[in-house]
Amino acid sequence: MYGPAAMSEKKTSPDSAPFGFHTVAAEAKQKLINDVFAKVASHYDQMNDLMSGGMHRLWKDDLVTWLNPPRNDRPFEVVDVAGGTGDIALRILKLAGSATKVTIADVSPAMAAEGMRRAKAEGVGQRLEFVVTDAEKLPFADRRFDAYTIAFGIRNLTHLERALKEAYRVLKPGGRFLCLEFSRLHLPGFRQLYDAYSFTVIPAMGKVVTGEGQPYRYLVESIRTFPDQETLTSMIEEAGFESVKYRNLAGGIVAIHSAWRL
Repeated sequence: MYGPAAMSEKKTSPDSAPFGFHTVAAEAKQKLINDVFAKVASHYDQMNDLMSGGMHRLWKDDLVTWLNPPRNDRPFEVVDVAGGTGDIALRILKLAGSATKVTIADVSPAMAAEGMRRAKAEGVGQRLEFVVTDAEKLPFADRRFDAYTIAFGIRNLTHLERALKEAYRVLKPGGRFLCLEFSRLHLPGFRQLYDAYSFTVIPAMGKVVTGEGQPYRYLVESIRTFPDQETLTSMIEEAGFESVKYRNLAGGIVAIHSAWRL
């Protein structure tokens, strides 16, 4: 393992949680996360474009294409967790038939407010619902949803195992789990360059665009401490899912994990 990523091996107790390269009390992490996203919400998509060179849009398109929602009038209900600004939800609704509905579940009021603003501009209010809630305690009935999506949000959860079990609980038998997240780069010659870009350019860019550099340093650190592709696959299987597989994008900078509740 390379550079700061080695810190992902650090173990935490049930009463503690990783916050970037630091360990904090589990009950404090969510407030810290909310503070981060309150600071970046209004510039979230702009910074994603700058940090990824626009590639995040293609990665999100790949996620929705792999989901393959029905194009006809068959009812299909998706919960998009940590859906924030609505990037995934709006893509699903544009691709799917008129009977598809999406519920965005996001713990950050600031991110949800930004998503509501965008949804209103897109005119999809009747097919899109926002719920401010914790991914570890979803306020939805068992076996309600046909699909569960989460993009660039799962690494910010305090107890990943609990969130995965909640994902399993709210999915119908035959329901699909799809996760898009930063992962482990599998191009050794680019690792030092990638680290240098991540830890110097991205926080500096965030400082210029938003006036805040520290939230972007946390976001970079959270990528390095997140489980790699195989570890996350095992965790998804332990939550009860089957047929778990993943696709690396951009050499493993990001990966899409797919699984089914059977």
